[in-house]
Amino acid sequence: DFVDIEGDLKPRPRLRTRAKMLWDDTCFYVFAEMHEPHVWATLTERDSVIFHDNDFEVFLNPEGGTTNYYELEVNALNTQWDLFLAKRYRDGGKADDGFNFKGLNTAVHVEGTLNAPSDSDTAWSIEIAIPWSSMDRHADPADAPDNGEVWLINFSRVQWDLEHDGVTYTKTPNRPEHNWVWSPMGLVDMHLPTRWGRVRFEHRLPDGTPSSRDE
Repeated sequence: DFVDIEGDLKPRPRLRTRAKMLWDDTCFYVFAEMHEPHVWATLTERDSVIFHDNDFEVFLNPEGGTTNYYELEVNALNTQWDLFLAKRYRDGGKADDGFNFKGLNTAVHVEGTLNAPSDSDTAWSIEIAIPWSSMDRHADPADAPDNGEVWLINFSRVQWDLEHDGVTYTKTPNRPEHNWVWSPMGLVDMHLPTRWGRVRFEHRLPDGTPSSRDE
């Protein structure tokens, strides 16, 4: 289950979020499920600032340092914002909005009714397939990670408090967003890659059986 971005400094999130990862020679795959009584999204233009809506975010750093990393944000309308950062914002980095994951596939499923305050929803989920070949901005890009290779990876869910009049949702005034993450950061800043989770790409599972990649 996801925790608050600040970790133990804040209470556990009131809504559950879970994510899974898979990989093969072609893509890195992510599935996430977000419990949500009010599934809401407004942004429809690609490369909008998607975290102004509730969203799910993926962060990928193949090099393991503080430079050359990728980010993807998707809302419940399946609107995407993909970007590349050569260095962190705090180091003077700027988001390259012109970057796109070529061949990216995302799909959203809503258990309920999108943007309908009159009913109660259950959750929304997202499936993501990012081709390895689309990640070509870092040093020594390859078709897929080598066996045993470690990347820095994190996932984030941005969640806004909402109000509604029975017809339309609005954000609750003067309240910041909630940031719920897979690997806690200790502060409200996702752009500290060395605090992300460490993911090792293995051809075999810990018990020695082949992974799905090798079957």
